[in-house]
Amino acid sequence: MSRRYGAFLILAAAALWGTTGPVQVLARLPVAPAAVGGMRILTGGLVLLAWTLVRRATGRSAPSGRLRRHWRPLLAASCATGVFQAAYFTSVSRTGAALATAIVFGVAPVATGLAAWVIGRSPLGLGWAASTACAVAGCILLLRPGHGSRADGVGVVLAVVAAACYAVYTVSAKRLAEDGAAMITAVSITLIAGGLMLTPWLVIAGPGLFSGRALLTVAWLGPVTTAAAYMLFVQGLRTVSAAAAGTLSLAEPLVAALAGIGLLHEHLAAPAVIGCGLLAAGLAFASLRSRPERSLDRRVGATAGSAACSPGCGQTAQG
Repeated sequence: MSRRYGAFLILAAAALWGTTGPVQVLARLPVAPAAVGGMRILTGGLVLLAWTLVRRATGRSAPSGRLRRHWRPLLAASCATGVFQAAYFTSVSRTGAALATAIVFGVAPVATGLAAWVIGRSPLGLGWAASTACAVAGCILLLRPGHGSRADGVGVVLAVVAAACYAVYTVSAKRLAEDGAAMITAVSITLIAGGLMLTPWLVIAGPGLFSGRALLTVAWLGPVTTAAAYMLFVQGLRTVSAAAAGTLSLAEPLVAALAGIGLLHEHLAAPAVIGCGLLAAGLAFASLRSRPERSLDRRVGATAGSAACSPGCGQTAQG
């Protein structure tokens, strides 16, 4: 797989994630957002688990027992998935969607790059810095809160926590891919485990999650924006560094803004239009300059070699 194709897969995943917000707004479900997030990742995880079982029955899947030696990044990715959902949706409820999203997607690329550098000593380079700065600036302009925003202190902290969780998931998924883990099984485990962490919100929601409108919403959010998107993401991580993936994921707010214009009839002010241009430029620069990350195993002297992801792979995650 070429580096540019890997970047395209990550952009495709981010584009699918970008439809999550508009779909939730259109659905207007009478349940807590965290419950929708929990149902979303649980459904996505179960879809991938079913796919894994089918592949195993046909002899096309690697034994899941191989994941035992990858328990550390698997545990980190699972916790990051669940905490991200709770932190982000709670931040939205306290500060508003614009401010929470601006913080998460402004901090996430930088946090991902720093996490990759600290954990794996992955070089960042001027290309990453330039594309990330351009994309983050565009994201801030695009998602800048209005005069009525609520700068709640706890909400801001939770948004930063969500950004950190995104970074942890990206670096952990990159490690799993490099270590040759069975990625379909690994992603299904992280999604199901993360969804189970949100069980309290699911219990409180009760029958509200099983109405016709809720089931239709989850039918899109689970299989498409979660199962398919997360697998596109981890497939792209095979050739794209974790730092570059963090920058490319900023396509999500761009797609969300465009969907808001087309589906919700929203209007963009001049700074937001400029932000769209800067964000698109940063994503294009990151796509063209994305370089493969040296294997973490090679850097620590362990056995090298990333296992090829099986057909149907084409992150987790997170929003």
